[in-house]
Amino acid sequence: MKIKRIFAHKVDLPLHEGSYKWSGGKSVAILGSTIVGVETDVGLVGFGEVCPLGPFYLPAYAEGVRSGLRELGPHLLGEDPRQLGKLNRLMDAAFKGHPYVKSGIDIACWDLLGQATGLPVCTLLGGRYGEDVALYRAISQEDPEAMASKVAGYGEEGYRRFQLKVGGDPDVDIQRIRAVAAQLQTGDRLVADANTGWLPHDAMRVVRAVRDVDVYIEQPCLTYEECLSVRCHCHLPFVLDESVDTLDMLLRAKADKAADVINLKISKLGGLTRTRQARDLCISMGLAMTLEDSWGGDITTAAIAHLAHSTPTEFLFTCTDFNSYVTVSTAEGAPLRVNGRMAAGTQPGLGVKPKWEVLGDPILDIA
Repeated sequence: MKIKRIFAHKVDLPLHEGSYKWSGGKSVAILGSTIVGVETDVGLVGFGEVCPLGPFYLPAYAEGVRSGLRELGPHLLGEDPRQLGKLNRLMDAAFKGHPYVKSGIDIACWDLLGQATGLPVCTLLGGRYGEDVALYRAISQEDPEAMASKVAGYGEEGYRRFQLKVGGDPDVDIQRIRAVAAQLQTGDRLVADANTGWLPHDAMRVVRAVRDVDVYIEQPCLTYEECLSVRCHCHLPFVLDESVDTLDMLLRAKADKAADVINLKISKLGGLTRTRQARDLCISMGLAMTLEDSWGGDITTAAIAHLAHSTPTEFLFTCTDFNSYVTVSTAEGAPLRVNGRMAAGTQPGLGVKPKWEVLGDPILDIA
């Protein structure tokens, strides 16, 4: 089996709630997603998706995906998409850095491997654990009462895990955490995610002020060193996300006892191949994980579901269903939320079929 064509479609994904806000006054209303197709000489086609959260969250942006694919794609023609390790080495040799550009191709090749073997991707990633996986709901940054109201509403929809967007004025953030915590039921989990938004002294004020609340603190500051300094003064469970983007950083975080949970994003690491490697390393080191991506629609959600469903239950802190946040559906067969949980599909590969009437004509075609 050889790659004979790589193509991509541009899709805009508006948000149901109108906008999504997080630290530093950042917000998005419409996300730019890229659907990547990898076609083979035997007629199979695999699909992936890359959807950065704007150009100001991680070092990634929507047009960068498409420009990168134009540079990288020609180097992959004629390669066997089933040989994922070899393919990733080739991508790294041909195109230095920019892991998010490679993510869509890698996901599409996992989809192809599943189709070729007749197995769902979760089986290939390690096996299927349990009947479904628990989801978290991200709560956009607003005033404390509005955020508390949204948590209560999502609780009625079956969500039991909530990621609260903080990282603003520390005094308001303390109110946000306490207001939301008052809405929680027994068994719920609350994460206060600052998305790098606090300076260390502000972060320390917040963690001291909410030390009696059952809450996880996620990525309080911009750098790893700043987060570690806060961790050393914090007795609450700690999550690292943006500062852990390589295996080296993951090993360092373990050695420094810098986190209890690691947030692994598929495109941040460069695809399912690299994320599985990081996932398995976390398991061997006893670290729980949030498994997700920067954002996306149906195909990203399918990839997350297969990765999460193939993770031992005790190590899966949570994951998310991005296709429920957006108003546009791009594929049939994607996982759908049921009472705050979702399940990976059982069909070969990712189990999704693009809606061509939504995708329209490709914006790039390499053959």
